[in-house]
Amino acid sequence: MSRSLDIDLIRTFVAAADAGSMLAAANTRHLTQGAVSQQVKRLEESLGCNLFLRNRRGLRLTPAGETLLLKARRLLNLNDEIWSAMARKPARGPLRLGVPYDLVGSIVAPVLKTYAEAYPEVELSLVCTSSPELLAGLNDGTIDIALVEEPADAVSHGERLAVERLVWVGARAGNAHLRTPLSVSMVAESCAFRPVVLAALESDGRIWRTLFESGNIEATRATVQADLAITAWLACTVPADLRVLGVADGMPELPPFAISLHIPKSGASEASAAMALLLRAAFTGTQAV
Repeated sequence: MSRSLDIDLIRTFVAAADAGSMLAAANTRHLTQGAVSQQVKRLEESLGCNLFLRNRRGLRLTPAGETLLLKARRLLNLNDEIWSAMARKPARGPLRLGVPYDLVGSIVAPVLKTYAEAYPEVELSLVCTSSPELLAGLNDGTIDIALVEEPADAVSHGERLAVERLVWVGARAGNAHLRTPLSVSMVAESCAFRPVVLAALESDGRIWRTLFESGNIEATRATVQADLAITAWLACTVPADLRVLGVADGMPELPPFAISLHIPKSGASEASAAMALLLRAAFTGTQAV
């Protein structure tokens, strides 16, 4: 006998797994916490297994939940691809995409090219600034959709696309990380990495100073290449001509960060939904258009 999975239940399960909390998943799905709990319970009953272990710290996936999560992501991507291909209206009008500086070249540039070719009637604008400022832009309506970097253990209202290591970065064969005070180059004072970077240095007892804050990723990179300072970036964005510094280099560990997709609570336009599909595909390696 053939059986069918409820896509809404699967989507709620993935949201709960990503957030590690029924309440956070409820915010992401625009549902009540009770509705999320009931949907997860229905999915568990239909599959005949427990998907989460629940404790005071939140939710933790069971082995069955871990197995389902991998397949559930593929199922949702395929579902969204089918809807995009078969039921979408031609996307048009303005679209303001917000992206942190460090993600533009490494991840987003190919997405922009694909999107522009697939949706020529959309007036695409790119807004590059820090993650806190991107969230503010979403709230005040000046940005339509955004990628946001946030601590992996933080409660998020976005859709988690990936979790990456935050790492120290220095010049190849450089010694800036050995100097006192330690010079740290940051893209902007509002950078999402700044609080955890400075907290790690203070916890480690390092004396530091900020060398450069400009809002320009290329200028920050130049100070690191010149061995004037070190910086902190996501591991996936570190260029080949720089090197990752670790505990063996005397640097304290940094916490992982999530890359999350944020859409206004009012919902996504056709243009935003099409961009969201491509951004998800960029992180999962699937084909979206």
